[in-house]
Amino acid sequence: MNASTGVSTADLYDERGDELQSVSTQLQNLGGLARFSGPVRTVRCHRDNALLKSVLGTPGEGAVLVIDGGGALESALVGDIIAGLGVENGWAGIVVNGVIRDRAAISGLPIGLKALGSNPAKSSKTGEGEADVPVTFGGVVFRPGAILWSDEDGILVER
Repeated sequence: MNASTGVSTADLYDERGDELQSVSTQLQNLGGLARFSGPVRTVRCHRDNALLKSVLGTPGEGAVLVIDGGGALESALVGDIIAGLGVENGWAGIVVNGVIRDRAAISGLPIGLKALGSNPAKSSKTGEGEADVPVTFGGVVFRPGAILWSDEDGILVER
């Protein structure tokens, strides 16, 4: 069951079907919470995490930050310090189309975090990217404000 909705993503899909998009990208549960949900906020960036760090440093109010890193595996977009900012500022979760680092530390944090995997290499910090714009990966368009649900089965997003 999803902590915020009391229903699993499978049951939610059975109930709402075509109203929802299902993310096909096979992301790993890497945070301390496998189940999380909230309104979408977005960042699009490539191997540069300054913008997403800035966004996670603001009040999350239960939102989920969806980061489109283009699926890059060469350097991590989120580490334990950045994930910790999400915890401190009330974010429900982080979804990364890319990789993280500090995997062991992040697994102990009370935040949902899904990513493609991990790599210890750092990203650059120039601040390039865009925030709060629609991003697309895994066959899903993530629009700011749409509700996202995540559990052990996967991720659903309102159309």
